[in-house]
Amino acid sequence: MTFYSMQHFTAHLHDEAATAALGSALARALAPGLTIYLHGDLGAGKTALTRALLHAAGHAGTVKSPTYTLSEPYRIDLGGRAVGVIHFDLYRMGSPEEFLDAGFREDFNGDNICIVEWPEKADRVLPPPDIDLYLTVAGNGRDVELQASTALGNSCLQSLKFAPNM
Repeated sequence: MTFYSMQHFTAHLHDEAATAALGSALARALAPGLTIYLHGDLGAGKTALTRALLHAAGHAGTVKSPTYTLSEPYRIDLGGRAVGVIHFDLYRMGSPEEFLDAGFREDFNGDNICIVEWPEKADRVLPPPDIDLYLTVAGNGRDVELQASTALGNSCLQSLKFAPNM
């Protein structure tokens, strides 16, 4: 069962292909300045979703997990405009201050799209998200919930065109 509203979206992703399809759908709804927090346990599919999103947005190269580098920058084209997408993985961060010391806060602006795995590792210093995305392992698949908390997040969810395989 899928539920849509202006600020909320839930679905069951039956397999990895459905997770990739959600990433592709999100790629079509991106806007400059968007910040997405990815929540979920290890192996929940956060990096796989981000990889699918980046490939669907036009990135042709490798998309690697930034677990050890903390961030990986990419460039995509959105409607003829080059936009930076920065994929953060804060899992290995020891304190929120490491986020500030690395200068990452400057990446959160009206131009870049920031996707953050493990945002709770820097919750006191991270800018607020436009969308919180929760992935939970459920049987062989995943349950996903997206919650918009800003006008930009609402706009993204309103333009999201996604129907998981039932």
